[in-house]
Amino acid sequence: MTVRVRATVVAALLAAALLVLPAAPASAQGRVTVTNDRGTAQADLRYQTELTIDGSGFQVVRGGFGGVYLMFGWVRDPSGGTWRPSRGGMSGKDYSYIPDAENAAANRGYLKFIAFPGSSTSSEAAAVLSGSGSFQLRLTVPGPVFQATDRDGDVVDVDCRKVTCGVITVGAHGVKNANNETFTPVTFANLPDAAPQSPAEPTPTGSTSPSAGPADTPSAGTAAPPAAPAARGRRVLTVDRTTAVAGHALAFSAQGFRPGEQVVAVLDDGVAGLGPLSAGSSGEVAGVLQLPLDLTPGTHELRLRGAASGTEVLERFPVSRGDEPAPAAAEAEVSEDTEGQAGPIFLAVAAGLFLVALFAYAVTTLRRRRTRTTVETP
Repeated sequence: MTVRVRATVVAALLAAALLVLPAAPASAQGRVTVTNDRGTAQADLRYQTELTIDGSGFQVVRGGFGGVYLMFGWVRDPSGGTWRPSRGGMSGKDYSYIPDAENAAANRGYLKFIAFPGSSTSSEAAAVLSGSGSFQLRLTVPGPVFQATDRDGDVVDVDCRKVTCGVITVGAHGVKNANNETFTPVTFANLPDAAPQSPAEPTPTGSTSPSAGPADTPSAGTAAPPAAPAARGRRVLTVDRTTAVAGHALAFSAQGFRPGEQVVAVLDDGVAGLGPLSAGSSGEVAGVLQLPLDLTPGTHELRLRGAASGTEVLERFPVSRGDEPAPAAAEAEVSEDTEGQAGPIFLAVAAGLFLVALFAYAVTTLRRRRTRTTVETP
């Protein structure tokens, strides 16, 4: 092979390798700019404020599931970044946000869902990421104090005059993506000549799930239409974690639904489901959901939704690996059956082999005799 031919082959191989390498989105990093109607990243201390959010550089996964959640809230470590879900940050512990409905019709502007281009969930989104990973949306800040839930499921007041609050972006629908996690601080002040829509006041929490994330914020945090009766009591879902074992029956109970309405339970994105269940006279629901035997150990999510009210509660909980007693018993039964039949089968095979060997010996002996007779005859 000549030097020119070798150079051509090497160049072709390098070109093929470049085509196989992943594209630039892996190094993308989202950036957010926050401005009010005066061009500053401030919210009013007395009234709710509408902020314009310009995002750029976000990683785009065309046709991918989910997208980005845009929300207003608080983070524990704004400079170090340990609040990020990709670094183990947990909602209710390392960051909190103002809950809101994801559906655009019921959304009050506290939280927005931005879908990936071509995503199956784009119909639910307030916007779709552009090809370059940019978007522009308006986000409403009700005031310096809002309500959220902690890891124990208790409602707590977050006072942005005492902690660092701002605009947060994270991966939507439970998909962790470090490239799309950002925090942009927002300060509070008495903005002159403000034209408020309503006085600032603590916002009602939309979920009392101990580990509720952005995908957990149902229509519970939104005002229901006047014609729809309100759900009863505190909205909460409790999972019996001692039953959270792959292959076992998971016990759960919930409250906060409309009396008598139908409620469905879904594990993760449809891995398992149960329902419809009928809510009791106090809006309570209880049930048992069979967990798949091959369910991957780790954190999973159970979500309950009322058909009439749209009330949704959820709980994230760890699932451990099952001892798989049923498959072991089945294997034992097969082994016992096999051992019971091993004697007759072995004898039959041995007898067959003996007959074959005897027939081969007879044929060989007969051929030798014929050969010897043929040689001696002349």
